[in-house]
Amino acid sequence: MKLFPLFADLRGRRVLVVGGGAVAERKVKSLLSSEARVTVGSPTLTDTLRTHAQQHQIDYVQGYFEPKWLEAAWLVIAATDNRELNHHIAALAANRRLFINVVDDPALSTFQVPSIVDRAPLTIAISSAGHAPVLARRVRERIESLFDHSIGSLVSLAARYRPSIRKARPDLRQRREFYDWLLDGPVSAALRQQQPQQAEQLLMTALSEPLASPQGRVILVGAGPGDPGLLTLNALRALNEADVILYDRLVSPAILDLARRDAVQIEVGKNLGENHDYTQARIHALMLSHARQGQLVARVKGGDAFVFGRGGEELEFLREHDVPYEVVPGVTAALACAAYAGIPLTHRDYAQSVRLATAHCRQDTLPDELASMLHEKQTLAFYMAVSQLEWLEQELLKHGKPGNTPFAIIENGTRPEQRVLHGKLEGMADAAREHHIVSPAMVFIGEVTALAPKLEWFGTSAAAGEAGEADLLHEPGSRSEADCLIACA
Repeated sequence: MKLFPLFADLRGRRVLVVGGGAVAERKVKSLLSSEARVTVGSPTLTDTLRTHAQQHQIDYVQGYFEPKWLEAAWLVIAATDNRELNHHIAALAANRRLFINVVDDPALSTFQVPSIVDRAPLTIAISSAGHAPVLARRVRERIESLFDHSIGSLVSLAARYRPSIRKARPDLRQRREFYDWLLDGPVSAALRQQQPQQAEQLLMTALSEPLASPQGRVILVGAGPGDPGLLTLNALRALNEADVILYDRLVSPAILDLARRDAVQIEVGKNLGENHDYTQARIHALMLSHARQGQLVARVKGGDAFVFGRGGEELEFLREHDVPYEVVPGVTAALACAAYAGIPLTHRDYAQSVRLATAHCRQDTLPDELASMLHEKQTLAFYMAVSQLEWLEQELLKHGKPGNTPFAIIENGTRPEQRVLHGKLEGMADAAREHHIVSPAMVFIGEVTALAPKLEWFGTSAAAGEAGEADLLHEPGSRSEADCLIACA
């Protein structure tokens, strides 16, 4: 975040606008709506600004800029077309510790004027840090369509009853749920229908009803492999409603940034070498403790909680202890990582089935498992396999998997730092070591993985030139056993 968002109370405070053209006119219009005391300094004014001056809505200082204009100002806006003058004004404002906006010059500005969605008293401000105001305006247009103008009346009504709401709903979660009801329920509907008296009566009735004790519950949330855009709407809602968030190590910071700011966030992820059963017992204890305190707990897991995520064990524990729960499915890593790398898990010509497996399994059951993995036209997707690559390669080769079977390893799939390693099964572990592949990563084995260099779409291929254009366009299974390509997105 380059800029700290701030809403300033300018009522009765002096704001200096240097410039009297069309740009200055737009800035003055916004300032007057905030009840600021506006002074405009310029040799000339637009007709509208002149009218404002004649009607004593603004103070007008005719002439060229002088440093004394800055006296008693709280904010400064330089709206001239003279960059040298703007630079001089900005330097003087900095010496006086005055915030200044130099129109269309972010480098000289210490604050930016955002695009506004006005639903007074609700105000939504959008800023591109001054770098792309046209894009900010486009975002504003989209947000405009999301909020009916009646939401301003709802905010005013909630403000009048705020003391009563705090008294009737002393618990923070109960109060938050009440505000959710105001926004989503009959009060908001009545205001949209221009029935303010009915809306107020509905609010008063709700406040007079007896309040039940809050009941704790757990929402098991699949957060996907990392890209926040892959969150479901239900997952986003859970992150915004939860009092406590218990998250795994692989849940990306970008996803946690979408959660409620005042929610308690506790990392409960498992690391290599730890006693995972002990860690899982701690997770169970935390879910139970917070739920019994009447809190809403979001148990957030990377990918999908029911695909190698021990989600079933956690639900069994909650059921044994009579804790209410619900499940929000997530996009599992195999589906998302393959899609972001351009790998179709099934293909009419190369794969008619997909097998999801984990490299962390009981080795005494391995022979039977491997026998079923040797079918042709089947894509194998291995979770948690980075530390087991050499063993996995050896076992698959030993049990008859051809050495020229294509593979792809996708590190940090769907994230900005995604890397994709392609090659042949025989030599997979060496290639991964050479390119320093680390967890989290998905391993795919099968003919469809050779399609990735041709179908990739996410990010760029830094090593495409090293592999050669012809190699990248080969059909599955046709590349030489020595070929190996690392694509960095």
